[in-house]
Amino acid sequence: MILSKIIQEKRKEVERTKIRLSPNKLMEKVSKLYIRSSFKKNISRGHNINLIAELKKASPIKGIIRGDFNPTKIALTYQAQGAAALSVLTDERFFEGKPEYLKEVSQRVTIPVLRKDFFIDEYQIYESALLGAEAILLIADILTVQELKKFLDVTKALGMDALCEVHNEEDIQKALDAGASIIGINNRDLHSFKVDVVNTQRLIRYIPENKVKVSESGIRTYEDVMFLKSLGINAVLIGEVFMETDDIAAKVREIMRP
Repeated sequence: MILSKIIQEKRKEVERTKIRLSPNKLMEKVSKLYIRSSFKKNISRGHNINLIAELKKASPIKGIIRGDFNPTKIALTYQAQGAAALSVLTDERFFEGKPEYLKEVSQRVTIPVLRKDFFIDEYQIYESALLGAEAILLIADILTVQELKKFLDVTKALGMDALCEVHNEEDIQKALDAGASIIGINNRDLHSFKVDVVNTQRLIRYIPENKVKVSESGIRTYEDVMFLKSLGINAVLIGEVFMETDDIAAKVREIMRP
C-alpha cells in the first residue's frame, strides 16, 4: 500500500529533521513569530468559487508531472491569475517536494500558503510555521480523533488554519468530532489513488452548513468547477492539470473563468 509506505518513510524523515533542529530550538524560533492566517477568510469569500492553486512536481503514480518546476515563477503566476491561496507539496521522497519550496514561495507572494504533506507529528506544525505557512493539511485517515484535535489546537494556538482532508463518512465524523472548521473532500482514494469527483457530491451532505468546504483532486475543467459550486463548495484545490500544461496562466483562466 502506497499510503502506509509514505507514513513509514515520513516517521523516519521527521526523526532525522529533529536531529538537525531539536524540538526545543524549533519552539524557541517559532515563539518569536506572529502569524495571523488569512487562509480561511480567503477561501471562503462569497459570490464565487475560490481557487487553492497547487505546486506539485511529481506524484507516486505519475512520476514527474512538471520537469520545468520553478516554484516562485509558478506561485507568482497563480497569484496574478487570482488564486485565493496556494498549496505547496513538501514531501520529498514520493512527490519530489522540498520544505525550501514553501519558504521560497511564502516570501514572494501576498496570498496565504498551505503546506501539503503527511502530518504525523506536531513538530511538523511548528516547522511549517517557521517555513512561512499560514495553513497546513491534516489527513483524517492517518490520524486518530485525539491526534487530529491536538494538531488542530496547536495550529490554532499558532494563529494558523488547518484544512482537514476527508475521503469517506468515517473521516468526516472524525473531523467534526475533532472540531475542524475547514473540511476538504478528497476525490482521490489515498489507498488506491483512484479519482472520482462524484465523491464530493456523495459526501457534502454530511458536512454542516457552517463549515468551509473544499473539493480536492480530479478537477480538470470549468464544468467540474461549476458542478462543485452548485453543490455548495467554497473552494477547489487544483494542481495536476496546471502542472501538466505549458501555459499555466491560460489554463487557470480556462478552468476558473474569473
